[in-house]
Amino acid sequence: MDYQVVIAAPFGRLGVRCEAGALLELRFLPAGAALRPPKPGSLEAEVARQLDAYYADPRHVFTVPRRLAGTPYQLRVWERISAIPCGDTRRYLDLSRELASSPRAVGGACGRNPIPIIVPCHRVVASAGLGGFNQSTGDETLDIKKWLLLHELG
Repeated sequence: MDYQVVIAAPFGRLGVRCEAGALLELRFLPAGAALRPPKPGSLEAEVARQLDAYYADPRHVFTVPRRLAGTPYQLRVWERISAIPCGDTRRYLDLSRELASSPRAVGGACGRNPIPIIVPCHRVVASAGLGGFNQSTGDETLDIKKWLLLHELG
């Protein structure tokens, strides 16, 4: 997808998609992706401002309006993830038990989270190690997960 707004992040670039007054998607993009700043006063500008506030203080509470599109199961997982406090982690296994599900299903829902960072799927880890992130176990995405977790531990 081509994003009309691409903002800088400490770990690369983020594509931002808003529609009808709500944030719909944040997407990790390659560090070399061309920046496309938001229009002043736009919702995308507010998303960028709140992300910058989070980078300055990981305890920042996001208030940007958002609309999550997913299955009923995914929405339940994302709701549980959103309740994990900054600086804490939960295991896929623990969430799966709470949801009467499987760790793999929780991992799948985490990987399809359309608004990472704000819905902090990086706070969900494997029983042994980090697990995956953003539908990948590659170094590039795991490096972002590590950065976010270390940032929150301050």
